[in-house]
Amino acid sequence: MRRRSTLLFNFLMVIGLTLPGTALGAALSRTGSPVRTPTVISAGAPPAAAARPRDKPSHERKHRDRKQHQRKQERQHHDRQHHRKQHRQPPQPAAELPTGVLPGVDTVEPTPEPDGSISAENRYIVLLDAGVSDPLSATNAIASDVGGVVPTHVYRYVFDGFAAYIPADKLNAVRSDPRVKEVVPDHEVYISAQTLPTGVNRIDADLNPIADIDGHDERVNVDVAVIDTAGNDTHEDLNIHAWANCTPSHKNSDDYGHGTHVDGIIGALDNGVGVVGVAPGARLWNLRVLVNGHGLDSWIICGLDLVTQYATDQGDGYGDIEVANMSLGGGGTDGPCTPGSPDLEHVAICQTVAAGVTVVVAAGNEHDNAANHVPAAYDQVITVSALADSDGAPGGVGPATSRGPDDTLATFSNFGADVDLAAPGVDIRSTVPSGICEICDPSGYASISGTSMASPHVAGAAALYKATHPAASPAQVKTALLNARDNVAIPGDPDGINEGILHVGAGFASASAGTERTGSASHDAHKGKGSVEGTKRHGASKGKHRR
Repeated sequence: MRRRSTLLFNFLMVIGLTLPGTALGAALSRTGSPVRTPTVISAGAPPAAAARPRDKPSHERKHRDRKQHQRKQERQHHDRQHHRKQHRQPPQPAAELPTGVLPGVDTVEPTPEPDGSISAENRYIVLLDAGVSDPLSATNAIASDVGGVVPTHVYRYVFDGFAAYIPADKLNAVRSDPRVKEVVPDHEVYISAQTLPTGVNRIDADLNPIADIDGHDERVNVDVAVIDTAGNDTHEDLNIHAWANCTPSHKNSDDYGHGTHVDGIIGALDNGVGVVGVAPGARLWNLRVLVNGHGLDSWIICGLDLVTQYATDQGDGYGDIEVANMSLGGGGTDGPCTPGSPDLEHVAICQTVAAGVTVVVAAGNEHDNAANHVPAAYDQVITVSALADSDGAPGGVGPATSRGPDDTLATFSNFGADVDLAAPGVDIRSTVPSGICEICDPSGYASISGTSMASPHVAGAAALYKATHPAASPAQVKTALLNARDNVAIPGDPDGINEGILHVGAGFASASAGTERTGSASHDAHKGKGSVEGTKRHGASKGKHRR
């Protein structure tokens, strides 16, 4: 697990590839020095979801009637207990997870600039040598031997190492320590009545017998990690199971709103209130890795370290994580995922996937080839582009969305062979905090757009599959989703590859176990995906951009 690295992954520019022109947006800097003030893509109120026409077209009435008939049939033939749903339990406070955050994090907490940026000056990630048996003991010993070094985080699961504040005159001493394999700079990151949301409707999650969306609060028995802005939060429409705060902030809750929005798309309760998620009531693990949308690589690695740790039940009553959503990314290309790889981001994600966690990521919002962005370019993840859909139905006859005509590739979405499938990502209504934050709303719900919103639709779909196929590997989950998709050409997609649209309707389980609905061989052939080692050159120098 110990990996050599010359450059810590230009990773996260977190918070969900929330597209330009919605409530969240700006570019993410990956340089270790102070950065330019981010260009805010949008600071206005979240756009309202596109309204349906007063007179519904006949195709929509037929689509609605068909769904109602299918729901009735499914409820007659599927016992809810058989589909691994849990009856509502009395609300329990979310469990706080122990993290690798060290006491020193308070003493060297970065002071935000007026624009909210955080300097990464004198901050580093230290990879320990393979001979080190106890990362925490080695960390403390190095700090003791080299005065002035203040460790902030220790890592045990994605690799053995630690993050620290290291004065310039002490850097060579740390690098020359025999217990140290590599020292790489840390980097700043920053963000550039129950209804059936159009996204849930479009992918037919309301017809899925496992989701069993009928207004009765019975919960899908699965655990999903959300590496984002949310932490110790409460929302009447969410089943927040566990949380952790990997930042130095003493505020544990969502101060931006993005992570809570992602939560709702994945697992908002089927309780007759607000919205409903793709996998209603899924147990959500909120891993807070940003402060007001800004953070450091070291905080993100802390989140990945936790996911890898809890991929296996620790016997502490929390259970295990089966799916992780990362609505984040930045500039870079695919690279090797082997010992000695210089791409630590890829190494960390590969460790998480190898532990059995299906990782779903956003393709990005630059209207660019996803091969130029990581983690979207990595073979081991499921990469998701954004579909513009206004009426929750196929056919492309609904009104235009805020980001393109109905049933087209969203105007901001990345594309290319590294995209695995598309999912709704425009004007998506979901849960947000009701207090004061960037995308908060007094109602507790808001509509925003981005591949950040498309990714959690797929994470929710992966959760549905894991609920009835608990032994499925990440590769098998990915294959199941590809086999069940609507493999159609998406207008507006410039790459000529039919990655298809996520579909988890009534036939999801049976279709995913066999052949795909319309065949996937051509898509896989176009993807050109390599082995675990990867075949593409890593572009570490490219700047990070928020999605």
